[in-house]
Amino acid sequence: MPSYYAIVPAAGTGSRFASETPKQYRMLAGRPLLYHSLAALCRHERIERVWVVLALNDRWWRQHDWTSLGYKLETAFCGGPTRSGSVANGLRAAATAVHDDDWLLVHDAARPCLSQAMLTALCDQLADDPVGGILALPVADTLKRADESQRIACTEPRDGLWQAQTPQMFRYGLLANALAEHPGGTDEASAVEAAGFHPKLVQADASNLKVTYPADLRLAELILRARAGK
Repeated sequence: MPSYYAIVPAAGTGSRFASETPKQYRMLAGRPLLYHSLAALCRHERIERVWVVLALNDRWWRQHDWTSLGYKLETAFCGGPTRSGSVANGLRAAATAVHDDDWLLVHDAARPCLSQAMLTALCDQLADDPVGGILALPVADTLKRADESQRIACTEPRDGLWQAQTPQMFRYGLLANALAEHPGGTDEASAVEAAGFHPKLVQADASNLKVTYPADLRLAELILRARAGK
């Protein structure tokens, strides 16, 4: 039976967050944002090991205590200049432990509200899938395309559109080959699609938000505290 492993690329600076401290180290519910994203993976019974991929010159990691995340967590100071580069480097760091047929989950460092139920649903629905897939959410809002003056150019039909989330889960060998042949995508599914495959969409919900702007931290804290019953 294949095993399950995870990689969290955390070498970015979060430029849209407008903060000297990288977004993943901003405090959320008493812990760094990154802690919550890692905790969701380390807590799940199916996942055997989690690699967090950090920048070579990361000076924030050692300022925090991560020991409560347990034995599954491993650090890899091999982050690249892009997300796909960091994931590819993380795959190489995991190569001694992971086999080609094992499942590899890639999760955003800034997506701290991943629930155990969503993680279980992803693993269950993809267990026998020949390709793999991603957590995602059907688009509910009306979509507008802007022109150069930031005025509405047209309304885009939303039928069949989904908003990609993470984790994104693929066989280790398939994902490594896809990223090697098609680097530079904004997510892992893009590389897998470019390689000619069709990943499956597994429906999540809006609570699995990505923290992009400072206001998102307040919403994420409300979700975490409500889930904890506080």
